[in-house]
Amino acid sequence: MPIKKYLLAGLLVWTPLAITVWVLTWLVGVMDGMFLGTVGPLVSHDTLTSLRQMTGLGVVLVLVGLLITGALVSNVAGRWWVKQWDKLFTHIPIVKSIYTSVKKVSDTLFSSNGNAFRQALLVQYPHAGMWTIAFQTGAPMGEVASKLDGEHLSVYVPTTPNPTSGFFLLVPRTDVIELEMSVDEALTYVISMGAVSPGTAVIQEKRN
Repeated sequence: MPIKKYLLAGLLVWTPLAITVWVLTWLVGVMDGMFLGTVGPLVSHDTLTSLRQMTGLGVVLVLVGLLITGALVSNVAGRWWVKQWDKLFTHIPIVKSIYTSVKKVSDTLFSSNGNAFRQALLVQYPHAGMWTIAFQTGAPMGEVASKLDGEHLSVYVPTTPNPTSGFFLLVPRTDVIELEMSVDEALTYVISMGAVSPGTAVIQEKRN
């Protein structure tokens, strides 16, 4: 029926937009809440009321804070202060383990020299003969590497349709197939459960 066809076409147009707007609205609300919770005890009630009416202020201030911090730590003096900050937190019991672990992960993910999530792969999972999309996060080192025979890769296998959870695997390099598709294309392929594969749009354009 044409009505059903039109409804489905409308859903395909509006659903991604609606979900995107919902996620962005949620993020803005979270950042605004964190900002107001921080400055609330420091300002008057009238000022706090005025700040609450400024939607998105938390996002703007977070971005400005990140830019200022990045500019400050890009010089010698700034890097020295970061080292002192690291030394402080690495000498506090309990906090040390949490801070060190998070810092290593963030340095790996956001470093321009790292390999985390910069290569999409095909790996056999959950058993031989079955393939899935994975992302290279690095290579085993230290004791783990010494216990493995041959060269291995550290890979992350995301779940679908929520790629924020998944599995960490150590896979022999010989059992990995590198993909030419970008990380964004691979993530789209995973989130869509294989419905949207790289090159689909090009094929559709040729058909039209």
